[in-house]
Amino acid sequence: MPGHNNYNPLTKESIQYKAMECKRLKLLEEELKQKKKTARAGLNSSVLLQKRQLGLLSSTSYCRLVHELKVNCMHRRKIEIHSPDSSVAGTNNFKIIVADAACEQIFTVNDVEHGGCKYGIINLSGLGKESPTVEMYDNLYFTNRKVNSMCWASLTHPDSHLCLMGIAETPGCASLLPASLFSSSNSGDRPGMLCSFKISTAWSCAWCLNPQINACFSTGLTRRVLVANVVTGHQQSFRTSSDVLAQQFATQTPVLYNGCRSGEIFSIDVRQRNRKGQSWKAIQLFHDSAVTSIRLLKAEHYLMASDMAGKIKLWDLRTTKCVKQYKGHHNEYAILPLHVNEEEGLLTAVGQDCYTRIWSLQDAHLLRTIPSPHPSSKDAIPSVVFSSRLGGRQGVPGLLMAVKQDLYHFSYD
Repeated sequence: MPGHNNYNPLTKESIQYKAMECKRLKLLEEELKQKKKTARAGLNSSVLLQKRQLGLLSSTSYCRLVHELKVNCMHRRKIEIHSPDSSVAGTNNFKIIVADAACEQIFTVNDVEHGGCKYGIINLSGLGKESPTVEMYDNLYFTNRKVNSMCWASLTHPDSHLCLMGIAETPGCASLLPASLFSSSNSGDRPGMLCSFKISTAWSCAWCLNPQINACFSTGLTRRVLVANVVTGHQQSFRTSSDVLAQQFATQTPVLYNGCRSGEIFSIDVRQRNRKGQSWKAIQLFHDSAVTSIRLLKAEHYLMASDMAGKIKLWDLRTTKCVKQYKGHHNEYAILPLHVNEEEGLLTAVGQDCYTRIWSLQDAHLLRTIPSPHPSSKDAIPSVVFSSRLGGRQGVPGLLMAVKQDLYHFSYD
């Protein structure tokens, strides 16, 4: 009726959100009280050491199980971010953080309130201190384009550049920026943008580390894959039947793996020139939902893939069959990355419910579920980095989590 004031706040969504928030607060309280349970019954450090000394455990198995124990003992500490411009630090939400190969620094993409993005580089050398602090380089860059995807690129030396895929109402832009652009204090010494060209909506990107294909990166577009050489400017285009949401190059062979919105995963040999029809597709795998992330394991016989149905599968590329499935991941529509750490034997993924989950790579056992320090929402999905050497060769092991305007370090106890 017109003018009524009868408002019922009880809806299905609000009841579900309240239940999720109660669960999150309970898990946070357990973390503060250090109520940690081992993921496997009877697993403790003294038993592992005894078995190792008796020769019942190999060095690789011993290291893997020790990492499982340490993961369950990680405790959260907030990181103080030092920035030359104090008015800029901690004012915008983190969207993406990606570490370089040595985990000495992370590239950060932050959403800006009035639209667009801000991005820069943070040095992680201060994580080992009692009160962890990190330094943000002087040069912060703002753009009116939304950065949809990015990756580190090794052109002149390892992790020398950054590939950025930006989208806007006008045609998007693919850019290759020198990493020194963010750390150079003298404006006269700053190198310029190496490569930039207009594209349609970009969903993913990947840099090629295979020595057979020099200075190439790939972009996953709307129903198209574009492979570009940044030195010669030569471009190859491959038409697809669906949007390409995830990509990764193999390092032992000149092959590019792609994951599509249709659920298809296929590989391309980028040396071929005859691209009529769909005959250029080599390996083909299929998920029941849109593939959001793919990761090749080191030997490149196995490929890890996640989709929008919340399923994470390990595929054997030799038999094209799923050999393992990692349960517990939550996703409905977001493009969320997978983080594979083979040296530690761990798989890490952040779900749409804002929980960070860690599995054992070997047997797909869920080791730990970490709640977000902030209430779950669409704009508060954490972005994480896991490494046993955060900060470089002498770095500290643990998990780095960026959520809202804050940065957290989950350090080994």
